Order: sequence, then structure tokens, then C-alpha cells
Amino acid sequence: MSALRVAVADDSVLLREGLVRVLRDAGVEVVGAFGDAEALLAAVPALEVDAVVLDVRMPPTFRDEGVRAAIELRRRHPAIAILLLSQYVEVAYAQELLAAGTGGVGYLLKDRVVSLDEVRDALERVAAGGTVLDPEVITQLMARRVDPLQSLTTREREVLELMAQGRTNGAIAGSLFIGVGAVEKHISAIFAKLGLDAADGDHRRVLAVLAWLQAQ
Repeated sequence: MSALRVAVADDSVLLREGLVRVLRDAGVEVVGAFGDAEALLAAVPALEVDAVVLDVRMPPTFRDEGVRAAIELRRRHPAIAILLLSQYVEVAYAQELLAAGTGGVGYLLKDRVVSLDEVRDALERVAAGGTVLDPEVITQLMARRVDPLQSLTTREREVLELMAQGRTNGAIAGSLFIGVGAVEKHISAIFAKLGLDAADGDHRRVLAVLAWLQAQ
């Protein structure tokens, strides 16, 4: 069996180079190492990789660039396996990454990886189409499965349902016979109750709609 061809992305030079060395010692062919998600996305088409290993939080904001890049990679190159290796669990984006249910995805926590064999085994499993999740990731995903909409008022649910239909704030206001300002207040309340951070910007609207769809 030929060696897996893998690209690595981590903003820490020490961690990135250490990971490259560990993977090569495990018999993996590392064909690229990058310090940010954008560089990885730009290089992948020319690398003919089997899998990508990347951190969740990378430049420029150090929030969720890595997992967003993973979602984009899955959209552009569905055959490439993805292994997130991070100190953090980003539950909403992990759900989005796993939502297709097609496999080839892993999410391990750096502090809980105890051996070289564990990393190699995880890569082999996701490259073969499997799913590898740290128990803590599973715990947080299961906790999130509690109906996230249960705290919404009846009016907020109505607004969210219209958002899911692709309506603009103005169209929502017209449908519910309320002002646009009231719609904006309801949407802000929805974001707050669903735990969607303001730093996510317009992406919050997509995540809110996903939460509504998953609850149906």
C-alpha cells in the first residue's frame, strides 16, 4: 500500500513542524505544510492529497478559520479526507462538517492524543472513508442535540421559519405585520439564544437556519 499523501496546516511553526515530523515518522508522505487556511486552500488542487490535517483556530482571527476551511475543502474536493487536530471543540461547525454523513472526517483534541499510532490510525481510517471523533467532541455534539429552539418565543420561531425560507428582514416584517426594527430585535434575540457570536457576522444567519432545519 502506498503512503498516504497528506497536507498539514497549523499557524504555530513549532507545532506544524513537529506534526510534519511525527507524520513522516509514522510513514505518511507530507506533501505540504502551511501556516494559514487560505494558503492551504490555494495549494491543495496541485498537491494530489489523500487527506488534510489542520488546526481549528488559525490566522487572521484565530477563531474558526481551520474548520471553515475544512468545510470548504469538503465542498470543493469531497474525496479528500479531513482530520481536525485542535485544542478546541467548535460544535456548530463540527456539526456542519459532519452533516453530510459521508465519512472521511476526523476531529481529535491535541491534548488527548497520546501516541503516534493514534494519529496514524486516525488518518488511515478517515482516508478509508471512516469517521474518527474524540469522545469529548462526541459529548459536546450530543449535548448540542437538545432542541436548540426550545428557548425561543413563538414570535421568534415564526421569524426563524421565515428566515429559513430565505426571506429578507423586510419580507419577514411584511409577512408578520411588524416593523423591520422589530424583526431585527427578534433576530438578535435568536442569535443570542442559539449562542451565535457576533464575530460570525452574516454566517450567523446560516447557522440559525441550520439549527431550525435540524430541529424539524
